[in-house]
Amino acid sequence: MIENPALDIRVVPDSLRPGAQELPVRWAHVSERRDPTPYLLGGELLLTSGVDLPETAQEVDAYVRELRDARITALAFGISPPRHDRLPEALRDACVRHGVPLLVIGANTPFLAVNQAVAVELIEAEQREQRYIDDARQALTRAASTGLTELARAVATWLRGWIVLLGAAGERTAEHGAPRVLPAQLDELVAKVSGGVGIRTAATELDDGTYIVAQPVYTQASTARVLVVARSDRFGDTDRAILAIGAALFGLTTRAGTDSAMLGGATTALLLGETIEDGSLRTLLGTGQCRVVAATAHGKGPVDAAAGYDWVSATLGTPLVRLGGEPDMHAIVRTLPRDETLATLRDHGWLAVVSSPRPADRLADCVLELRSLRERARRLGTPLVADRAELSLSGIIEPGRAADFSTHVLAPLWELDAARPSNHVVETLRVWLANHGSWERTASTMDVHRNSVRHRIRQIERALDSDLDDPEIRMQLWFALRWHP
Repeated sequence: MIENPALDIRVVPDSLRPGAQELPVRWAHVSERRDPTPYLLGGELLLTSGVDLPETAQEVDAYVRELRDARITALAFGISPPRHDRLPEALRDACVRHGVPLLVIGANTPFLAVNQAVAVELIEAEQREQRYIDDARQALTRAASTGLTELARAVATWLRGWIVLLGAAGERTAEHGAPRVLPAQLDELVAKVSGGVGIRTAATELDDGTYIVAQPVYTQASTARVLVVARSDRFGDTDRAILAIGAALFGLTTRAGTDSAMLGGATTALLLGETIEDGSLRTLLGTGQCRVVAATAHGKGPVDAAAGYDWVSATLGTPLVRLGGEPDMHAIVRTLPRDETLATLRDHGWLAVVSSPRPADRLADCVLELRSLRERARRLGTPLVADRAELSLSGIIEPGRAADFSTHVLAPLWELDAARPSNHVVETLRVWLANHGSWERTASTMDVHRNSVRHRIRQIERALDSDLDDPEIRMQLWFALRWHP
């Protein structure tokens, strides 16, 4: 803003104390009051043309001292002949004396232009900070996929300091650049954030000017692991956002290592035909019901970290992830993913659907449900959750009776498929209904000629002795496909 010649703003160099040019501006505020401090929050660029500026040097000194105590970022004085055709010397001397940065605005520059310039600067600064945080998030996520050591190095680099991850007994789980002997004040800092509930941070400044922040790693605030970061300058909002991302990734990475070990042991036991008695799967899945998340490539599809196991596992909070196959990704989760999580998956190239809850030993029953949800999600271009995507007709029909209905209705079609498997009449019916009877879309989805689709639908009509143009028939067949055991 100051560099913009159109605004005609100059700085009084003697008024700049060390670091003044790096101070943030909260907003530009115009006030001609002799005491504007009741209306200030701190961090403002205060604009005045000196309408009610005190006349005596002593009063001007008190005016500037109060502005300093109100923690404004800078004072901008607008030249306004004939009242003030130059900067008052008493105001200049007071700002230099009290270290209040002083700007002089030319007579032809309206305050509105300054306000607009500040607003543009604030928007651009916010956008820059958000891009910086997004870049940090991607870099830290990639680093987390390679392990704790690389993640520690990346967090230390982005925060421009040293870090150490402390375990329950104060042991160093991961670190980068940390001193051999940690500061004594660290014990009290870690104690503040280790107990109780809720995500918290604690900060302190050491005698040598080092600033330290301690924060528990996610996913639980009462975790025994605490991330400590230290550097020579204060931590701003952007730094704390990056710290929160690093803490979350440390929590997920260390948890994922534990989960993977349990999962590996349970899987090995199953492959060896042994009985699992150590509760590993129960720890992973819990004792309640689970859901299956299925996702296919969306848009250009996932790239970089989002295409890998570690990113998907960290995003969904589960090690039970399989990449590849149809669809491109399956995951088993204990709780329903939040809408924000499903949106994050979509933004990174994964269009996800979530099954209804089922016991762990009945998860295979949701295959047809997920298939139907995927077809609808593709058409709508949005994630779907089974509980919300249905009109709940399935919920009022007893599963056994629904399965009997499906077996009875579809029996002639299964016979056709058994006699000639290459026809895929049941699958053709499902895709055709999902595409609202569109020959073109069904043929494209199944990679066959549309005449083949027409031929199969005619076969289905003859086998069922039904007219598929009848919406009632279509509805019954759709639910028969959904309820097939």
